[in-house]
Amino acid sequence: MDDLSSLIAHHGYLVIGLIVFAEAIGVPVPGAVALVAGGAAAAAGALNAPAVVLIAIVSMIAADSLLYVVGSVTGWAFLKFLCRVSVDPETCVLRSAESFYKRGRTTLLIAKFIPGVSTMAAPLAGSMKMPFFQFLGLDFLGAGIYALSYGAVGFIFRDFIAKIIGGFRAAGHVVEIVIVLAVIAFIAYRVSIIWKRRGDRIVPRVHVADLAAKLQTEGPEKILLADVRSHGYYAAGAVRIRGSIRIEPNNLSAEIKTFPRNKDMYLYCTCRSEATSASVAHLLREQGFKAFVIVGGLAAWRRAGEPLEPVPPTDLVHLPTFSR
Repeated sequence: MDDLSSLIAHHGYLVIGLIVFAEAIGVPVPGAVALVAGGAAAAAGALNAPAVVLIAIVSMIAADSLLYVVGSVTGWAFLKFLCRVSVDPETCVLRSAESFYKRGRTTLLIAKFIPGVSTMAAPLAGSMKMPFFQFLGLDFLGAGIYALSYGAVGFIFRDFIAKIIGGFRAAGHVVEIVIVLAVIAFIAYRVSIIWKRRGDRIVPRVHVADLAAKLQTEGPEKILLADVRSHGYYAAGAVRIRGSIRIEPNNLSAEIKTFPRNKDMYLYCTCRSEATSASVAHLLREQGFKAFVIVGGLAAWRRAGEPLEPVPPTDLVHLPTFSR
């Protein structure tokens, strides 16, 4: 933080504006620390306090407005990109959208204080059609609360900044231990997921080229293609493999009664490592069905140039919006 304080002392408002802008668009930089340092510099007379707060607010609103526009234009696609670290992006987007719809206005007031949420809030507001000026007003309040809170800490406690920096240095080994424990916890979490899904790995998989050839020789009379995306279709213009049916994995126990037992079932999804399709196929095979997983899912089928069809409008499930 002492290096950052020195940088702010020499370049002032520009550094604060760039750092809080970068943090707002999702770059992992210390926006809060920059505001604390800016507040301390203002208390020392090196910067003007109202100017520090104003520049921080304008920078955050500029970044959030950009994300709002991107979200409103790309919608589902951009939210899936933000959820790319999730095993199942569809579930990630659905839960984020439902939570934001319930608490959206309040969320915008506190989003800056919550890592991850601060980046998701603006594009969610755009994709869910929150009126722009309503978003702008709420975002202005949220950015103001954030800038004033951390700026005030630096301004009021400027005499203790050096001691705080010294404390951080003294506690450096503690921070390292915390980071190591966090990494271990994350690894344990991933291992637990792999362990729970260990049965999914034994499900037979088929490559697109092999399945396409089989469709040519055997036809739909012996083959059933099934789309098992976790929560259906949201984007207008969504497509699926031609001739496939929809299977809702969250309602499998009810739908399983309608599945034919005289056909080979080939399942696909859009999540990493065919997570959903492998899980559903595993459950189906336990019930005596001949279920297989298409390697690479819908993306591999599309890359191979195999036939697709638009999702029927009646099958589309629309995310909640603030305009309704």
